[in-house]
Amino acid sequence: MEDGKSWAVALVTDPRDARGLRYPALPLLCAAVSAVLTGARSLIAISEWITDAPQQVLSALGFAADPLTGLRPVPHAATVRRLLQRVDGDALDAAISAYLQARTPAPADPASEKGLVRRVIAVEGKVVRGSRTATAAAIQLLAAMDHHGVVLAQRQVASRSNEIPSFAPLLDGLELENMVVTADALHTQHGHGAYLTSRGAHCVAVVKKNHPGLYAQVRKLSWRDVPLGHRTRDRAHHRDEIRRLKVAAFSHLDCPGARQTIQVVRCRRDLSTGKLTIESVYLITSLNVFDATCTELATWIRGHWGIENLLHHVRDRTFREDDSKVRTGTLPRAMASLRNLAISVFRQDGQTNIAAALRHTGRDYHRPLRALGLT
Repeated sequence: MEDGKSWAVALVTDPRDARGLRYPALPLLCAAVSAVLTGARSLIAISEWITDAPQQVLSALGFAADPLTGLRPVPHAATVRRLLQRVDGDALDAAISAYLQARTPAPADPASEKGLVRRVIAVEGKVVRGSRTATAAAIQLLAAMDHHGVVLAQRQVASRSNEIPSFAPLLDGLELENMVVTADALHTQHGHGAYLTSRGAHCVAVVKKNHPGLYAQVRKLSWRDVPLGHRTRDRAHHRDEIRRLKVAAFSHLDCPGARQTIQVVRCRRDLSTGKLTIESVYLITSLNVFDATCTELATWIRGHWGIENLLHHVRDRTFREDDSKVRTGTLPRAMASLRNLAISVFRQDGQTNIAAALRHTGRDYHRPLRALGLT
């Protein structure tokens, strides 16, 4: 991309009436993104950042100079709010997705024994709890992200529906050939398996009792006779945890494309109370024994479980998303999209502590612009 701002100009149209328009959508969106990169959590914080921005920064963002004074006036907070509460959420997320995919990618997963590097994408939903009103439920967003925490696509789940119909539309804009898609039990669906197979992708999906026939198939397998494929032991957060993984080929699984079933047994001991918890989790995958090793499968499964900490925990704790009370129009989704963009940019740049990255970026008005490629 020749210009760091072209992601917004190409894909996001201005929803406001052109009559009397003083501030184009492009500089407003760029300014809002820059403010979120410095830790702005609310519309007021975004507006304050724009108000205090030096003239040189306003110029780089694209704000026009007054022909008489030569100064660049800044918009009122209401101007930013009106844009974000009317912007097309799908267009904004598509623009962010295109921008992030054009940026330097995050470090790839280690190559398999065959020398093939597979990218892994997790599909995970999140409820924006602060958007709930007396008459409407909180909006629900379904996201596709790589296992480094970079959000590649996002889609709002239709009201009075669930995530299942949004699965294929979410992934339609992504290149899935030879990729691995991880998902929870809700997305262990025949239609999803057929869709991924048609796109040349593979799946690793959890099986639970909401699919009783498939669950009975994988659970009743003679797992005692299956050799141990992978074992790890970790001690953290005041607990000792052992994970054991076994994989078995299965030619008659009740799911399109499924070739193997996986058992993960997690033994956790609370070091403060001594309480022992043993949990068995079952999964299916379209990968055969030659496509992935047990170590890779264990890494991908644990990576999917870690998405909560990489993205959702950051939005809830660092950005205080659930405390936000924005509810008008597309504001909840737009703010969530800007947070996704900020987190993803930092992840792509190798940052692991997002709170520290926000503080560092916030100490210099030019840093968010450099991070976005605007200067």
